[in-house]
Amino acid sequence: MQVRQSVDLDVYPDLIVILLGFRVSRLRGLLSLLRIGRGLRRIERDPPEGLLGHEQFLFAWNHIGIRQYWRDLDSLERFTCAMPHIGWWRDFARGDGGAGFWHETYSRNGMMEAVYIDMPQPIGFGRFAPPLAPVGPFLSARSRMKRT
Repeated sequence: MQVRQSVDLDVYPDLIVILLGFRVSRLRGLLSLLRIGRGLRRIERDPPEGLLGHEQFLFAWNHIGIRQYWRDLDSLERFTCAMPHIGWWRDFARGDGGAGFWHETYSRNGMMEAVYIDMPQPIGFGRFAPPLAPVGPFLSARSRMKRT
């Protein structure tokens, strides 16, 4: 017999879902992936405040995906502005680590945003939406979400 179930999201009015991808493009990217992987295992063992769920999957042998559910945008931002995330981002932003990164953020209230860094071809929203440089007022996810 088929089992059907739904969920009551009313208890999470400010829910944020974020999809992240990390794509290895050169051999040195495997080292970056291993460093990120250690950090992700830590997050699974000891979730930061506001992280409701964390799942990993593969898009391809060299492209991992992560889906996270956050109670609200404030919780996600607190995490991204603290260690270990700030360290990962600093290391990745230093330059050619042989990998690309992207994320797309979806808010229950309908706001969405995305950023793509060193991806070899467009993915997700980047396949159809006009590009917008993530600089100045559009540097943060919150700013990109609230621009409309």
